[in-house]
Amino acid sequence: MIAIVSIIGVLVVIYLLFTNYYPSFGGDVSKEQQKTYQLSSNYKDGKFRNSNDVPKEMSLSETLSLVYTFFTTKVPNGRPTKDIIPQHLKKVNVSNYKGDTRLIWFGHSSFLLQINGKNILIDPMFGKVPAPHPLLGSSRFNKEFPIEIDQLPVIDAVIYSHDHYDHLDYESVLKIKDKTKHFYTPLGVGVHLSAWNIPKEKITEMDWWQETALDDIRLVCTPAQHFSGRKMNNGQSTLWSSWVITTTTDNIFFSGDSGYASHFKEIGDTYGPFDLALMECGQYNEKWSDIHMMPEETAMAGVDIKAKNVMPIHWAGFKLALHEWTDPIVRVKAKAKELNLNIISPEIGQEIIVKDTVNNYTDWWKNYE
Repeated sequence: MIAIVSIIGVLVVIYLLFTNYYPSFGGDVSKEQQKTYQLSSNYKDGKFRNSNDVPKEMSLSETLSLVYTFFTTKVPNGRPTKDIIPQHLKKVNVSNYKGDTRLIWFGHSSFLLQINGKNILIDPMFGKVPAPHPLLGSSRFNKEFPIEIDQLPVIDAVIYSHDHYDHLDYESVLKIKDKTKHFYTPLGVGVHLSAWNIPKEKITEMDWWQETALDDIRLVCTPAQHFSGRKMNNGQSTLWSSWVITTTTDNIFFSGDSGYASHFKEIGDTYGPFDLALMECGQYNEKWSDIHMMPEETAMAGVDIKAKNVMPIHWAGFKLALHEWTDPIVRVKAKAKELNLNIISPEIGQEIIVKDTVNNYTDWWKNYE
């Protein structure tokens, strides 16, 4: 018994030292910040909440059981058979781009958006592993990127949806922070950026339904049904969101991470229709479907928000669930056909013109099965 207690004590000390001194965990929301968040209708009893009563709080035994299942279950076709090779872009063609609004996908949920002469990064996660330390997760599916991160042009804005490691990555922030003019986040997420020495005047935190302007581009922080936290003791201390990005000619929706709920229809009714919706579709399971949509729900959400075109995201980047890596795209396309919804499926690095009416994309993932 003494030995067991001693081991537990040592593990607790190691955890506390690791989370308090290893920089990738980010910052902690102060009591002063908590007071300001009380003005938000999404904040109650020291935590941010979803409109619905989710996610369900799991007991320690349930959590350990889920972790054990994840790390011991072998998933056939859980990863591509070889590294995904993206389409590559020349630096000059990115830096000097003046054409129609376009996006470049980096895999998972990361994009470069070039719109109205501005360069905007969305959930830029360029790290190898979606975890606080390289030994705590499996590596991404693509070692190469469409363009090397140090060759990216000046970034006018970075938009984050929430603070999970597969969306907000410490090493990625270090690579882009000196060339980035401003960061936009849901409430609380800026505390991590501040911990990584980004000046507070370069950070704008927003609540759901708040709007701001980046010159002639309107940014709207909109709801999502998810959760947050970068360590065991700060869950739901920061907000999560989706985003609307709109100009006089283009209207784009980015879902962030979300379960399927009524907020999609509310967003569609308020800000739709959308030329293109970047919709979460991957890393799901029936056990946590309240915070990650199943593929069929992704298609239904695309209808709800009145999207002319839907691009499934949150797949083809990392293995964070127990489904086959191609399951998301196959299932969402089948459901979309049933709903008469147009799905686009570009390769990593392929140019995505927002107003494109041809959408000539191939089933490229079949080359990696």
